[in-house]
Amino acid sequence: MADAHAKHHDYHLVDPSAWPIVGAIGAFILAIGAVTWMHGSPAWAMLIGFAIVFYTMFGWWRDVIREAHRGDHTPVVQLHLRYGMILFIASEVMFFVAWFWAFFDASLFAGEEIQAARVEFTGGSWPPQGVEVFDPWHLPLINTLILLTSGTTVTWAHHALLHDDRKGLVQGLALTVALGLIFTAVQAYEYQHAAFSFAGSIYGSTFFMATGFHGFHVIVGTIFLIVCLLRAMKGHFTAKQHFGFEAAAWYWHFVDVVWIFLFFAIYVWASVGAVYH
Repeated sequence: MADAHAKHHDYHLVDPSAWPIVGAIGAFILAIGAVTWMHGSPAWAMLIGFAIVFYTMFGWWRDVIREAHRGDHTPVVQLHLRYGMILFIASEVMFFVAWFWAFFDASLFAGEEIQAARVEFTGGSWPPQGVEVFDPWHLPLINTLILLTSGTTVTWAHHALLHDDRKGLVQGLALTVALGLIFTAVQAYEYQHAAFSFAGSIYGSTFFMATGFHGFHVIVGTIFLIVCLLRAMKGHFTAKQHFGFEAAAWYWHFVDVVWIFLFFAIYVWASVGAVYH
C-alpha cells in the first residue's frame, strides 16, 4: 500500500494552500484603498491591504523554506525555480523599459510633449527652461559607487557560500544590506533637496517615476537580503542548495544594472547644458 503512494518523480506537488486567495484579497483591498486615499479618503483601507499582503508574503515564503528543508526542492524543482526568477526579472526589465521610454520620448521630443501638456514653454530644450537639475557628479555619483560596491559585496558573499565560508557569507551579506540602506538614505536626502517637483513639469514626473521605482526596488531588494542574512546566521544555506540567496543576488545585480542606465541617461545625458542645483 505504501508503494502505491510512493513518489516516483522529481517534481514537487505543492500542498493545498490558502495563501493565493489571501494574497489576492489583500492586493484588492490595497488597490482600492490606494485609489480612495488618493481621492482624499482615510488611508486605513490601504494600510489594511498592506498588512494582509505582508502577512501573505511572510507566511507563503515561510512555507517555501519549510519545503526546502523537507527535501522537496529536488534539482529539477530548483531548476524550475531559477526559470521562474529569470522570467520575473525579465518582466521587471520591461517595467523599467516603460519608464525609460517615457523619459526619452519626453526629452527627445520636448517641444511636442510640453506644448501638448499646455505648459508655458519656449523652445525645444530639455530639461525645460527654469528647471534646475541635480549635479550628476555629486550625490548621484556617490550613490552609483555605493550600489556598485554593494554588487561586489553580495558576490563576495556568494563565493564565500560556495566555499563553505559561513563567516564570509554573513559578513558579505551584512555589508550589502548596510550599503543598500545607505543608498536609500542618500536618495531620500536627494529628493528632499530637489529644486523641482513631481507635478511641476514633465521632467519632474518622468524623473521621479523612474528613479522612485528604482528606489522602491532597492528597498525590496534590501529586505530580501536581510531575510537571507537572518537565514545565513541560522545556517540555512549550503553550497549545493541556496536558491533563496541566489535569487536575492540576481535581483540585486538587476537593481545595479538598472541604476547604471538611470545614472548615465537621466542624470548625466539629460543634464548636459542644464543649470545644476
